Amino acid sequence: MSYSYTLSTVIPASPLDIYRAWLDSIAHSEMTGGEAIMSDEVGADVSAWDGYITGRNLELVPGERIVQSWRTAEFDEEHADSIVTILLRETEDGTLLTLEHSNVPDEHKSYEEGGWQSNYFEPMVVYFADVKEDLSHDGPAEGPLPEAAPEPAPPSKTAGGPRPRRASGAKRRAGASATRRARPAAAIKKPKTKPKAAARKAKAASAAGKKTARKSARKTSARRGAAKTAPRASTRRGRKPPRGKRR
Repeated sequence: MSYSYTLSTVIPASPLDIYRAWLDSIAHSEMTGGEAIMSDEVGADVSAWDGYITGRNLELVPGERIVQSWRTAEFDEEHADSIVTILLRETEDGTLLTLEHSNVPDEHKSYEEGGWQSNYFEPMVVYFADVKEDLSHDGPAEGPLPEAAPEPAPPSKTAGGPRPRRASGAKRRAGASATRRARPAAAIKKPKTKPKAAARKAKAASAAGKKTARKSARKTSARRGAAKTAPRASTRRGRKPPRGKRR
């Protein structure tokens, strides 16, 4: 045999908030203190109180009506599922929740005799009172608005990350000077003659040589010219100088 009964209570929340919390796994778990798996889809399987209660969504009207099949681990195999209907109506103090529980086995009267009150109604009142208090404390932050964070610099095109910064010319020269001072004296080599200076010396030597050659050539030419203009002595053999005419 089976029977039906009706219970009611006032919850300090809106009908829509209660509807959503009942069909939400996390909120249902927080309301009751036991793990729940809920859904807001008709035909979906549901469970509550760590699997002690199992059932299915039969009818759902947002903010107004929830109908679920309902059975506990204490139901025998010959017992059919009971039906839980939750009606939600808005009042001045929140929502009047009316629960109709039908097709309940006769030997399971503990649900009517305090089971629903201690395991659902009272925890739901505490849960929504805490939610309302938390919302009342959440207000706009006082004080000036925080300044916007500066936009990050665009990433470098270098594949290995940002390109290292090059030292200024003064820093590079100072570093080179320090390196030279730190180098031992034996390692310092005498600078080689600059190519331009060597070229100038070679050019000067070549010009001096050419000048000397020209002077020597002029002297030789002068001697040759003097030799050509001097009178020649007769060197023909057996020829006597002319004498005066005979009388």
